[in-house]
Parts: sequence; C-alpha cells; structure tokens
Amino acid sequence: MMATEEDNLTRQVEEIEALAAIYGDEWCVVDEVSRIFCIAVTEGSEKNTRKVCLQVMLPAEYPSSECPIYQINAPWLREKERMEFSERLLQVCQENTGECMVHLLIESIRESLIMTQDVDSHIDLLPDQLTVITQNLPDTQIQEDFETPEIHHGDAFTERRSTFQAHFAHVYTPSQVKEVIKKLYQNRKIANASHNIVAYRIFCEDRGTFIQDCDDDGETAAGGRVLHLLQILDLKNVLMVVSRWYGGILLGPDRFKHINNSARNLIQQLGLINSKTENSKAKKSKAKKTR
Repeated sequence: MMATEEDNLTRQVEEIEALAAIYGDEWCVVDEVSRIFCIAVTEGSEKNTRKVCLQVMLPAEYPSSECPIYQINAPWLREKERMEFSERLLQVCQENTGECMVHLLIESIRESLIMTQDVDSHIDLLPDQLTVITQNLPDTQIQEDFETPEIHHGDAFTERRSTFQAHFAHVYTPSQVKEVIKKLYQNRKIANASHNIVAYRIFCEDRGTFIQDCDDDGETAAGGRVLHLLQILDLKNVLMVVSRWYGGILLGPDRFKHINNSARNLIQQLGLINSKTENSKAKKSKAKKTR
C-alpha cells in the first residue's frame, strides 16, 4: 500500500469517528468495507419537516486527490431545487479538494434545506411509500393489541458499490403490514436507503383468496418481481422488503437479479423453501423450455 493511501485511510478513519461523534445515530454505516455511509439531514418544524438523505462513498484516493462519491435522495425535491443542491455540493468539492469535506457536504445540504422552507410542499416523517402501499388495504381481519411481528434481516452484500439487504416478517393482517413497515423505518439506515422494495401476500382463510400488493419505491418493476418470487414459492402470510443503497454505478438488469437473490437467500435461510416447491418450480421451468 502506498504511503498516500495509508495516509488517506488514516484521515478517513479520523473523519468517520468525528462524524459519528457529531451526528450520533443519524450517521449510518451502510458498508464499512466499501466505505459507504449515509445520513438523513432534516430541517423544519414537526408539522413541516423536510428530509434529504445523503449517501457517500469514500474512494481510496480521498481526501488527498479525490472527492467523496455522493448521492442525494429526496422525492419532494423539484428539478430546479435538485440542481441547486447539486451545484452547492459541487462547489464544496471544488473549494475543498485535498481536505476532509463530508461534514461540509452535510452542512451545505442543511443550509439548502433552510433556504427552501418557503416551498409549499410537505414531507411526513414516514415515507410516502408507506401511504402508497397501505392506503388501499382493507380493514378486515384487524386484530387489536397485537405485537409487531418479528422481523428477520438477511445478510447485506455489496455489488459494484450498491448494497442490498432483505427483511422478512410473517404477517396475517393488513395492520401488521403497516406496523412492520413502520418498524423498519425506525432504523435510520433502512430509512435512508435509496429504495425499499415491498411485496406481501396475506391469505384470507374465510374467502380462500389473497390480499397481495407490491411497491417499487422508485426501482421500476422491482416490486412485481419480488411479489412473483413469493407467488412461485407459494408463500402465504409473508412480507418481504429489500433495501438497496445505490452506490453511483448503474447495474442495469443485474439489479433485479441481486434484489431477488437477496430476498430468496433470506427465505431459504429461514427454511421456508422445501424440496416440493423446488421440484415443482423446476418442472414448470423445464416445461416452458420444451415448448
């Protein structure tokens, strides 16, 4: 390892320790090995809170000669405001080359948020996705005084700077779907993900039908693919959420493979895939190929 790389790593470690001390639980480690981190920057009153999620990756050449690779996520931002945010961040990078600057990027976003307080849009503390995925759920089968179902988390893995992690729970009512999603979003790391793809299936014993739905959360067509996975595995009363932290490199169609593999690996880890289901799936696949 070259001396400059050793120096960069030392400075990165010191900067990360300082950021963790300054921002506490708001500072999240997405992938320590790949040096990917995120933070949600919020401003405004309780009734009108605006949030921008900043994700940064620290390359080996940072801070001596390279800037952090960063991405901002805020669905409420209009195109003009997004460009203004990006221009201010670019200015921070240009003016501080050779210096540790993540703190300056965070505070630049905070200043930009303050400057946009007069924009007449409102962002809830919970993401819009939660409203979208649950607004049409029927109120049938609601149980009172239930505990939030146990949530199982898969192993996170990184592929070309994008990190994926699956989360699973057994759910039996629409209310439990809402509770699990709320619980997941209490985790700042998950709440700051670029995408949280949702799919669920609830079997109604009395009617012999399924309540099922999915949400892409900006990752077009991903929710339907995860739901299809639950369908072909014939899983009932399940909720799957796959988080993706985008790292700046477009993965193309491979992203769907990683999303589904993340979900499938967790299902398999929990022992929910049996040989009967696997054999049935293999026969159907073979039949399609022979047509």
